[in-house]
Amino acid sequence: MTGGRKPVEADLLVGANIRILRIEHGLTLQELASQLGMSHQQLQKYETGSNRVSAGVICVLARAFSVPVDALFKGVDDTMGLDETTNALQLARNKCHAIVDRTSSALVLDSMAKVLRALQDQN
Repeated sequence: MTGGRKPVEADLLVGANIRILRIEHGLTLQELASQLGMSHQQLQKYETGSNRVSAGVICVLARAFSVPVDALFKGVDDTMGLDETTNALQLARNKCHAIVDRTSSALVLDSMAKVLRALQDQN
């Protein structure tokens, strides 16, 4: 199933979702870590996927962000069963979609689209 305790793609995506939610709530690593009773270093390890997040911590995070637990797993189903290259591409797409989906300003979205087009033209 997995290679021991090493984080897998789902762990990376959960960490990215935690980071997105933290930023959306206007919290620094230190502020959220204090609310959760952990060090900011530990929280950063969760966000980067270098440490796996336990079920208990996932529940505490969902409560802190006032979101359902499955919000932390957004995009995980989209990445399961894909080869490594396709999976990395899908993870990157999911991260972009998560940011776009949570943006409520048409002006900001238009700017984002311009930046993405410019990056695509360089490719």
